[in-house]
Amino acid sequence: MHQPRLSINMNLDYLKDLNQHQKKAVETINGPLLILAGAGTGKTRVLTTRYVHIMHTQNIHPSQILAVTFTNKAATEMKERIAKISQIPLQSSWVGTFHSIGVRILRRHGSYIHLQPNFTIIDTDDQIRLVRQIIKDFKIDDKKYTPKSVAHKIGILKDKAIDEKQAKAYEDAIIAHIYHEYQERLKILNAVDFGDLLLNCLKLFSLHPDVLEYYKNQFKYILVDEYQDTNVSQYIWLRLLAQSSSPEMPQNICCVGDDDQSIYGWRGAEVGNILRFEKDFAGAKIIRLEQNYRSTTAILNVANQLISCNKSRYAKKLWSDNESGEPVEIHSHYDGEEEARFIGASIERLQQKACKLSNIAILVRAGFQTRTFEDMFMRIGIPYKVVGGPRFYERQEIRDCLAYLRILVQPTDGLAFERIINTPRRGIGDTTIQRLHQYARDHNIPLPQAALQACEQKIDEVPLQGKARTALQNFFKDLSAWREKEQTSDPINCVRLVLDESGYTQIWLDEKTEEARARIENIKELVNTIGQFESIHGFLEHISLVMDTQNKSSDEMVNIMTLHSAKGLEFDHVYLCGWEEGLFPHQRSFSEGNAGIEEERRLAYVGVSRAKKTLIISHAYSRRMPQGWQQVQPSRFIKEITNSGAVRNGTLHNGQDSFQLHKSAISQHTYQNQDTYRLQNSKTLGSKQNSSYRPTHLNTSYKTGDSVMHTVFGEGTVIAFEGQHVLVSFKNGKLHKIMSQYLEKNQ
Repeated sequence: MHQPRLSINMNLDYLKDLNQHQKKAVETINGPLLILAGAGTGKTRVLTTRYVHIMHTQNIHPSQILAVTFTNKAATEMKERIAKISQIPLQSSWVGTFHSIGVRILRRHGSYIHLQPNFTIIDTDDQIRLVRQIIKDFKIDDKKYTPKSVAHKIGILKDKAIDEKQAKAYEDAIIAHIYHEYQERLKILNAVDFGDLLLNCLKLFSLHPDVLEYYKNQFKYILVDEYQDTNVSQYIWLRLLAQSSSPEMPQNICCVGDDDQSIYGWRGAEVGNILRFEKDFAGAKIIRLEQNYRSTTAILNVANQLISCNKSRYAKKLWSDNESGEPVEIHSHYDGEEEARFIGASIERLQQKACKLSNIAILVRAGFQTRTFEDMFMRIGIPYKVVGGPRFYERQEIRDCLAYLRILVQPTDGLAFERIINTPRRGIGDTTIQRLHQYARDHNIPLPQAALQACEQKIDEVPLQGKARTALQNFFKDLSAWREKEQTSDPINCVRLVLDESGYTQIWLDEKTEEARARIENIKELVNTIGQFESIHGFLEHISLVMDTQNKSSDEMVNIMTLHSAKGLEFDHVYLCGWEEGLFPHQRSFSEGNAGIEEERRLAYVGVSRAKKTLIISHAYSRRMPQGWQQVQPSRFIKEITNSGAVRNGTLHNGQDSFQLHKSAISQHTYQNQDTYRLQNSKTLGSKQNSSYRPTHLNTSYKTGDSVMHTVFGEGTVIAFEGQHVLVSFKNGKLHKIMSQYLEKNQ
């Protein structure tokens, strides 16, 4: 096959800023090569420079080099860097994501497998809609097989290179049947989904070896970024393209990645792909990039110590010419709220030193953790943004729940009513909603009142019949019952009742996807938060203030995000929060054995290696989890960084059991139960003290009504005793049981 040649006349200045190992990686052109690029070691520079160096030394056209990335952003950045160095236009290049390259191949050769060149790529919503039609047509139980969960499973099968004909061996018969019917309907539509873009390429290469041979001959060199994140389909696709046409021809594939940063196993990534590189490609060379340009030596020592506990990895050790820097700090806290207060105060100190808020990041393991920091920052006036997703109170599931609570306490709230009247589905169509709106406007009444009149058949303009009318009647009956409950029950139980009986919680329970699990955790966090308020009305008033503050955005904001969202980013100052067993490592990883724990440890390593100047790791002994308040143990990862130079609460961490070191902290801060913690003022506390806090023997140091001071919680009032513990109502509205020696009496 004839390929255009380029006349490239450039000097080798692009090599001058590379270190020894980077330069070796760029200049090792022929044969299979694995570049193990540790965090902050300049892998993007190496990858783009290698692309230019291949063009320069081999004098070949960009169309003969396949460069694959994972995101459009990374592909665009690569093209821009290559063009800047080489001064060569890349319009005909094959630099792109797996999906975009797959599209190009199928547009050209898809007709070989009965896919017309003008095929449509459907998005996730269309996938779910198509699956829903199939489930309905075949009268399949949509509670057991929800459209979203089935579409998710089909996507997983495709990522594992399992087509509809093989599905029976991996899934139950009904999933396999839906998958088969789904593919048949896609054929009729001349459409594909994202999973098909590679799966169809595999079919094309398998059924038509001549097409595979065409691309193998075209691509003289293959470059792959983030190889540790490839799934099975991507792995097979790359291996097919990289195979030599003859024993004499080298396999010129270069994969860049870091097995220590493989953190996407939950979405199909196989860390084994990178670990078996030497077996897959005979004669493969491995070059390690270990010089880190990002972090201080103190931070790298912690990162190296932590990741060395993983067994399934290539040995490597990051080092830097940067200064040693401040020691990494490990801080223990009574609970999650105290953790947020401590970090808020720490950030305020950084502000006093003229540190930009945009250079600060708070990294958490689970999305529900952001709520505590959001509320705290709202109170103390620190601008923030949640990266990689909406703020807590802006998330879909939270807005839905708030709409239920708004209509509960405010019967005329038409906006809330419209949001939840068909969530879950009650058979109330868009046309009916429009008619109700029109009737409400014509008669100057709230939308809920118009709906109530319609379901009672008091108006002719909005005819309601059958299931729709029954569903609406039942909804108003439930509303009435919930309002009675709201008057007699505590807020937390009332809200649980509303979300359960309405069927809203069940929507997400039925989905059985990772996203749905996260939404359930957020809902539980919301419910637990309501437990801190005397009433639902008081909570909603608090939310309105939070949202008002959030809407006053600033250019300079602290970054709050999950550890997964932080991959590829870096910040001067990083806070890693919630390092506790069951939260991090996450509870789900325990059932996955060593592989699950090792991926969690890699996630911790990613978090540590985001920090450039300072790093603070924190944990609590009591945390309000989605399941409620729990006493928790420090993460095993904290023990694993023994002797790394990290300091605990200002003292060199010597590896002793932190639970024993800080046993007194637990005794200071024990929550008797959620009801006690929820109480918000001295009047309510007074009504509880007789039933909940009978003293075992009188503490004579204090008497009821004394004004006291605590170094963390501030000023409060003594209201009861229990042994050597004093029950104090603090001015922040919280109730704490404190050992008497940790209090000072105000004069």
